[in-house]
Amino acid sequence: MKVLYYDCFCGISGDMNLGALLDLGVDEDYLRQEISKLNLDTEYELHIKKDNKRGISGTRVDVVCHHNHEHHHNEAQTSHKSQNSHNNHEHRNLKDIENIIINSNLNDKVKNLSLAIFNKVAEAEAKVHGKPLYEVHFHEVGAVDSIIDIVGAAVCIEFLKVDKIMASSVQVGGGFVKCAHGIIPVPAPATVEILKNAPVKFGIVPFETTTPTGAAILAANVCTFTDHMTLSIEKVGYGIGHRELEIPNVLRIYLGYQDRDEAREEQYILETNIDDMNPELYGYIEEKLFAQGALDVFKSAITMKKGRAATKLSVLVKEIHEKSVVDVIFRETTSIGVRKYKVEKIMLPRDFIKINTKYGSVNVKNAYYQGEKVKYKPEFEDCKRIAIERNIPIAKVYQEVHKIMEADNNC
Repeated sequence: MKVLYYDCFCGISGDMNLGALLDLGVDEDYLRQEISKLNLDTEYELHIKKDNKRGISGTRVDVVCHHNHEHHHNEAQTSHKSQNSHNNHEHRNLKDIENIIINSNLNDKVKNLSLAIFNKVAEAEAKVHGKPLYEVHFHEVGAVDSIIDIVGAAVCIEFLKVDKIMASSVQVGGGFVKCAHGIIPVPAPATVEILKNAPVKFGIVPFETTTPTGAAILAANVCTFTDHMTLSIEKVGYGIGHRELEIPNVLRIYLGYQDRDEAREEQYILETNIDDMNPELYGYIEEKLFAQGALDVFKSAITMKKGRAATKLSVLVKEIHEKSVVDVIFRETTSIGVRKYKVEKIMLPRDFIKINTKYGSVNVKNAYYQGEKVKYKPEFEDCKRIAIERNIPIAKVYQEVHKIMEADNNC
């Protein structure tokens, strides 16, 4: 399994991310060619060079904006530019940015990932400023340099074609920073909002080390945050920042592999014993839990003190979704306490295929062990839909899928 691991010991910003991904081996000409599809070439120049920070060599990226002749420095230094440095080109809102991306000739994967990253920022800014999503005008992230940082990130990630993206705890720095709204504390409110449920560290230096753009790149891509990583390293890339700090102002990204026969991932079990709730509510609550990121929900019949019959509700969840899941438990059930413990989940590699049966198309999940397909499972919702539409027993749909899959396996 091909993995990207972000080591954010000095935070992350948009330009440092681009530098590190280029340093890993993303082709510079390919990046330039792809971002030129945004049709913003008259607004900026992209400067890429090798650089060194406290003895660590890597790649430094600068976006030079034509209209104000200012360099886009490491966002961790100047992401919150003063109001006077912006003109109408930079006061884009989310709809403006969506139009730029959607109307470009970028491929759909890059478009969708770019929009997902921008949405993370837009949602955070809207909440912080108390405005509807499409009324937020980006002073920083709407600028052309941040557009290049975000779309460039999507281009590079798609180029590397990894199976999973992980990250360490995120160092956010400390102190205060000047922005279009005045002096604000570090981390910036938008950064805090974006990194909710992600593990963060504070104050290694009295400066901003993680920016909203950097935070959004992580939030839209990282499936697991952990400081305990097992990885066979193939390459290491360093994105060079611009500040002179007591620690190296760099972002380190590892490209490597995990065991292809099985993936191991730290997850959590949240559980609670309930003896005073209407059982009819469990179906509704399960739907709410899955909507908030639960990986699995299951119930066990138990006997509590004084012989009371009860249900143990157990939820498997990644750390980043823990708070959202706990919110559902406390708001929607009669529980007044939750137990939490860490588990290690061992998973077989899997993929999805779509097969055409005489009743209709069905998605099938395949699982592999030591390079061999060892099992498969039709997607229940597809089989259910077909059974209802065709007014046939659902078992007939399963039988048809099994007949096709076994025939393919015997070929």
